[in-house]
Amino acid sequence: MPEENAGSEDGRDAAGYSYPADLARFVRDRWSDVAEGGGAADPLPDLETLEHFFSACYQASLLREEERPVTFRAILASARRFPDHGMPPESLQKLEFSRAFAFDAMELRRLSVATDMQRSLIGVRSDAHAGLQIWGLINSGSRWLRDVQGGRRAGAPLPPAPVVHVDAPGSMAAYKGHRLVARLQRGHISGSRADPFASAWLPEQFTRFRDELMARHEVAARGALKHGGEVWAPLEPTLPRMISERMVKRLIAVLREARHGGTLIFVPVGSAQELSTKDSYIDLKYTFRPGQPHPSFPDLVVNILNRLAQRYGLHHRAGEAVGWDEFERTTDEQLEALDEALFETAHLIAGLALADGAVVLTKHHDLLGFGGMISGRLPAVRSIARAADLEGDRVTMEEVESVGARHRSAYRLASALPGSVVIVISQDGGVRFVSQKDGRVTYWEQE
Repeated sequence: MPEENAGSEDGRDAAGYSYPADLARFVRDRWSDVAEGGGAADPLPDLETLEHFFSACYQASLLREEERPVTFRAILASARRFPDHGMPPESLQKLEFSRAFAFDAMELRRLSVATDMQRSLIGVRSDAHAGLQIWGLINSGSRWLRDVQGGRRAGAPLPPAPVVHVDAPGSMAAYKGHRLVARLQRGHISGSRADPFASAWLPEQFTRFRDELMARHEVAARGALKHGGEVWAPLEPTLPRMISERMVKRLIAVLREARHGGTLIFVPVGSAQELSTKDSYIDLKYTFRPGQPHPSFPDLVVNILNRLAQRYGLHHRAGEAVGWDEFERTTDEQLEALDEALFETAHLIAGLALADGAVVLTKHHDLLGFGGMISGRLPAVRSIARAADLEGDRVTMEEVESVGARHRSAYRLASALPGSVVIVISQDGGVRFVSQKDGRVTYWEQE
């Protein structure tokens, strides 16, 4: 869904800034447009209650607890909406307090220390006489982060009730269960943003890579049949894409959590040799010697495909393709080890991105080096297209003066090197995908 800015009709002040009361109206107006999950939804609370819920969370975000920023998740749903005997990772664990506590910024600040935002929520209920109260905690586990961070197994769904994520001072997002409704950040409200991984343009950039992975797998499958008589299960063609995207999501997630910022550059395979020339697009300080014997990321993906096809070839219905569901459910020790190796590779690359300069990979995901400085000799980009939909068919042109050097250099590279894809992660956790679309440099925001 494209990002949607809240206009003046949403109640922004004279300076153009929005506040929790504006967020409450924005969420109320768009609540029914957001799909539900996790069971039947309770009616959305009245506007006054919703404003109170958002306002207390917002005020808590501005506080600090022993010099630490206050971060947490809170859900406006009664305890009865959660199972009595649940336990992560398959279900939700409800922990009710022996008495309710006041729902205010100070109490949220105190509880934020005890509730890891990635694994717990603060439970809030609306009482007809006492108003909003904190009734306990919900232990969700971390699998709910799968879509953002690239986990393999899905977590338990939340009730489709109002949920707030507070991740930085003055920055909060409103969800319907796990589905984003709106975000309030830097005084501005935006609706659901497009996820480039769900587009057609981004996967198309890596079509040759996925074709190569499947070709290598098919060679291995024919060899297993010829030399060992093994019949491997067929694989769904989308599987290499999903595994590869999961690694990149994990990479991005690690960099966002570090709050350091970083840049990942995917260059066309044919341009890799140019990086060693004097007038290269990128001055790559730390390069890796090619042809080293350790398994590369593509090797790991092919090994996963091979083992999955082999494993299910023995126990699967003949001719039925194996896909993401089987990969998600498998307990095969060899696949578990390969999956862990894939995640360790993602963390390694994310660590390299914390150094000054960019990490550079080919579009076949071969790691070329890090500490890359995009050449200042590349022509300047004066304006940039901001995608207003998933495919970048609708755009808004923007001047580039308001962004920092990291973004401007990414725009210059994308302009000078067609076919490149640049992912820029800001210190505040914002993510931009930059590439050429229809001959113009375009960027997509990722929630």
